[in-house]
Amino acid sequence: MYDLLFWLSGIACKKKRLVENVSPCNAVTLVEGGIIRGNRNIKKLSLVFTGHEFADGAETIMTVLKRHDIKGTFFLTGEFYRLYPEISRKLQKFGHYMAPHSDKHLLYADWTKRDSTLVTREEFESDLKDNYLAMQSIGLSIESPRYFMPPYEWYNKEISEWAGKMGVVVVNFTPGTTSNADYTTPDMNNYMSSETIYNNILKYEEKDENGLSGFILLIHIGTDPKRMDKLYDRMDDLIIEIKKRGYDFVRIDDLLGKTNSNK
Repeated sequence: MYDLLFWLSGIACKKKRLVENVSPCNAVTLVEGGIIRGNRNIKKLSLVFTGHEFADGAETIMTVLKRHDIKGTFFLTGEFYRLYPEISRKLQKFGHYMAPHSDKHLLYADWTKRDSTLVTREEFESDLKDNYLAMQSIGLSIESPRYFMPPYEWYNKEISEWAGKMGVVVVNFTPGTTSNADYTTPDMNNYMSSETIYNNILKYEEKDENGLSGFILLIHIGTDPKRMDKLYDRMDDLIIEIKKRGYDFVRIDDLLGKTNSNK
């Protein structure tokens, strides 16, 4: 079973790599074959941002990350790259890790029966390849290792295996803080205010024995205009508080491991 499998450093290094250039030697946690958390023993975390149709937070996010000298990770759809090429190029120019989030934001797996895959392997491969082509078409370089966050942050073991055979590692946000709920709007039953999310992140840090170590903390680069209360407007305060608690913010490739060629 992949679910919540803890790869202990001394053991994992003796096992087969996830894909050729990705080292699992730093105790990652897996769900459905995708990495949901890095090493819990080092006080590092990654700020990751997903986007598809909205980019209203881009300038604020870039400004805050630059102010704190933090390199983020951006999982963006092919549609986003086509809609916002200047923003995308600027993000990579500033040193942020740029990666795919599917080309058309397809739902890959059933919400209630997760092992039911809703796309064929050919459809999946075409969707992911088109996302990479969209990146290249606007002049972005494709970085290695290749990490990929599925659309809706939802996938299954089959999707992870298909991605792996393409040389790509599936990653997802670390659950528990509700940061991913920053897309919700007041008309939704699951709506959460940014103040609630902000407090939930800090409460999680306090109650988890490993705090936010190894965390993949997700925030959306933009949200529906119906949500006036934007979590990215609290990023500056959040980063200051998390840094006070002794954490460093790193790109996802630094959190999860470098390629062999970089060693």
